[in-house]
Amino acid sequence: MLSVQKASTALGAEILGVDLSKEPDERTFQQIVELWHKHEVVFFRNQTLTPEQHVAFSRRFGELEHHVRTDVCKPGYPEILVVSNIIENGKPIGSQDAGLFWHSDLCYKAEPSRGSLFYAREVPRKDGEPLGDTMFASMTTAFDALPENTKKRISGLKAVNSYLKAYHCDRKSGQRPPLTEEQKKKVPDVEHPMIRAHPFTGRKCVFVNEGYTIRINGLDQAESDKLLAEILAHITKPEFVYRHKWQDGDFLMWDNCSTQHCAIADYSLPQRRLMERTTLRGLAP
Repeated sequence: MLSVQKASTALGAEILGVDLSKEPDERTFQQIVELWHKHEVVFFRNQTLTPEQHVAFSRRFGELEHHVRTDVCKPGYPEILVVSNIIENGKPIGSQDAGLFWHSDLCYKAEPSRGSLFYAREVPRKDGEPLGDTMFASMTTAFDALPENTKKRISGLKAVNSYLKAYHCDRKSGQRPPLTEEQKKKVPDVEHPMIRAHPFTGRKCVFVNEGYTIRINGLDQAESDKLLAEILAHITKPEFVYRHKWQDGDFLMWDNCSTQHCAIADYSLPQRRLMERTTLRGLAP
């Protein structure tokens, strides 16, 4: 029987009593959806899933995205993005440096992602303790806590998100190949409201982030930079954050409208990390 253990933070909850490999019935599935909307990040421990089961469960929420970086997708499964530091035959099997900054997946698209579903196959450890935590921040709680004058100031403003900004930032590590011109054409810069309403709950969410947002339209660059810095410093305060300590077999879902996340890169080979992500197509703000 399904039960819930809420984290002692602004977001996050563990869902117990569900084996995702056995296709939850419709009633259970709807409970999962409601809990996801309520807690913004939910996870299931001790799951054993095939790639087919991962994709099938994800598709119950809607259409899945195919990532622009086909070089880090799981062979035979274009819906699955691999995040890993493992090298095979001299080549990385996945993205080695994904998400080392606060961001929301696919916020650089005209229709940003609804959510991401992440399966932990191998979690790195040191002295028995898991490494490679992921931090999640609640953009609904962060919005609610903004001063009223700041809410009024940014309501109605739009900001530009750029995939190239984050991609080139990550490339400083030397681990990413340059994008082709064809790939660049698939991810042009896009403008979104700084504050958007969640498409299912209606709650207001801050929708700018460290990784992809490059400027606020209608302001000169200096004013834009100053206001962005103010907002970005606010939205990742500790009181808005849940830090997930991964275990092998974790299946975790996060909402890409109401949360942002950031990976902690405190591990290296021979400590292996292997995670697989599906990404839900969303709606234009």
